[in-house]
Amino acid sequence: MSKILFILISLIFISCNTNILPKPKAYLSLEYPKKEYTKLSLERPYSFEVLKNTTLVDDKNNWLKINYPNLKASIDITYRPVENNLNELLAEAEKLVFKHAVKAEQIIPKDFVNPKRRVFGSLYEITGNAASQLQFHVTDSTNNFIKGSLYFYVKPNYDSILPAVSYIKEDILRLIETLEWKR
Repeated sequence: MSKILFILISLIFISCNTNILPKPKAYLSLEYPKKEYTKLSLERPYSFEVLKNTTLVDDKNNWLKINYPNLKASIDITYRPVENNLNELLAEAEKLVFKHAVKAEQIIPKDFVNPKRRVFGSLYEITGNAASQLQFHVTDSTNNFIKGSLYFYVKPNYDSILPAVSYIKEDILRLIETLEWKR
């Protein structure tokens, strides 16, 4: 009986002596559709190129929502005419950006200047678990002002949505680069 007990105890200790190997790193593999752009089809005091596989929601006061249904995201665009209030509009836009500073790890600004098209503005990349990861504003400094914000319809987990943010950031840059004022 003692020999059987000794063998069982020995087997228990021997069987627990396996090498534990860490799991290899796995990376999220997301595939996004190839980008094709088209000119904004809605009548606005501005025009730019939008991604073809998005849906546009026409709103009052020349506002616009560009929906990314597969990504559960949207770019919300507000338009305001400049009526000797450019400083107020710029201050309001920056106030909305820095409202996210509580949850943001970093706010990275990038300025845009295109005197030929009269497009001047800034893009703010907000890292961390903020409600909006990208915000921008552009103006011609005399008549028109646009503010845009990227929102996801999920709880903001920056690491998880970072690939989608990068994908949409290209579209925002394209929007700014192709922006034309109509008046």
